[in-house]
Amino acid sequence: MIVKVLKNLSFSVLLMTVPAAASAAGCRLALVLAMDVSSSVDAEEDRLQRGGLASALLSEPVRTAFFSSDLPVALAVYEWSGRYNQHIILDWRMIDSPSALREASETIAYSKRSYNDFPTAMGYGLGFGAALLERGPECLYATLDMAGDGQNNEGFGPQLAYTEFPFGDVTVNGLVVNAAEFEAEVELVDYYQNQVLHGPGAFLIIANGFRDYERAMRIKLERELTPPAIGQLRKPEFAG
Repeated sequence: MIVKVLKNLSFSVLLMTVPAAASAAGCRLALVLAMDVSSSVDAEEDRLQRGGLASALLSEPVRTAFFSSDLPVALAVYEWSGRYNQHIILDWRMIDSPSALREASETIAYSKRSYNDFPTAMGYGLGFGAALLERGPECLYATLDMAGDGQNNEGFGPQLAYTEFPFGDVTVNGLVVNAAEFEAEVELVDYYQNQVLHGPGAFLIIANGFRDYERAMRIKLERELTPPAIGQLRKPEFAG
């Protein structure tokens, strides 16, 4: 039954509701950032993560990393929550100049939350990201980031998503928003390590609450955007 649901999760809806992909010429990384807007994220927390991402993109180390190679980075951002509650915030944008990066940051900063009362359907969220990467530019590397403050609680989970959707050449990193005083959040870190991280060099960054989101995102982006050297790919890991 689950497999039937997966097969029926058509990517045609995504393809019909968003514009054509950016040019594939000369791209080193296709980077997709997925933000959790499930019901566990309140309005203030959403403001912090949206503003934190926008600010992290313009931070000095991240800007330097974006332009550390002659080949640009293609960037896309979407929100995810329930089974059919995903929404693109920033469609594929080739970040080939400081002005392109600034415009991407502003698009995120001024975006409005699309959903606020749905559960955490991480498998569906990953499937949406896989479809977005499929129609995106062909780069040397492809990375999808799953940011969130909770485990999957609706539909199939990440491991089945990795089996059924095209993740063969995709690295999935994680950003956990962790409330350290709750035991459940310790379990969330374990969940991301064991269920969400995927592919060569995958890693996890922990934000200590949504007020720490910008710092965590800045560290993660800098690491992802730095061109990898031969032999640097490692097993999945995590850092605070």
